[in-house]
Amino acid sequence: MLAVDLEAAAAATKNSFKVMDNQKSHVIVLTYPAQGHINPLLQFAKRLASKGLKATLATTYYTVNSIDSPMVGVEPISDGFDEGGFKQASSLDAYLDSFKTVGSRTLTELIFKFKDSGSPVSCIVYDSMLPWALDVARDLGVYAAFHRIEVYLKAIGMYQSVNKLMCLQNVFDAPYTKHKQKIEDLQKASVKLKRAEAESIYPTRSS
Repeated sequence: MLAVDLEAAAAATKNSFKVMDNQKSHVIVLTYPAQGHINPLLQFAKRLASKGLKATLATTYYTVNSIDSPMVGVEPISDGFDEGGFKQASSLDAYLDSFKTVGSRTLTELIFKFKDSGSPVSCIVYDSMLPWALDVARDLGVYAAFHRIEVYLKAIGMYQSVNKLMCLQNVFDAPYTKHKQKIEDLQKASVKLKRAEAESIYPTRSS
């Protein structure tokens, strides 16, 4: 299921902007530095690469060495806590504030580095936990799209709920009959969530 949804999202990203001067499009995929965020965005970056795009995963200095993917480039940016990551921060708010300030600056530097090396960035796909990336994209005049990790979590929760209710059918026939319509409604809702996964990016670009 995940591969199909990622393929649709990758195709949507590829079609969301035009390639100038026949140059290979380059997408930076910016992830929040937590396992539940890195893995989905890394898979998304791999799917982009499989579609012929140049994909670079941007993550923090503290997590960059834990990622190894031949298909996708991996580049560090700073959250202000390069030695210990989130554990160094006094609170979540302090960490997010630092990541916004330092991350915006170092993401900008990374984009300029690619521009100078002849592989300019065409689009930033950013974790929805890091909305400040949109401001960076607007300032630099590149496309931006956010990736909603929570959609996957909702889909997993819905899937588990449906499975639990289906198991009750074999144990309590009468209650299952009574709640059959609710189960069917849950199944329909889960299909909508699967579609939403493929629509989790919305291109925006400053004029």
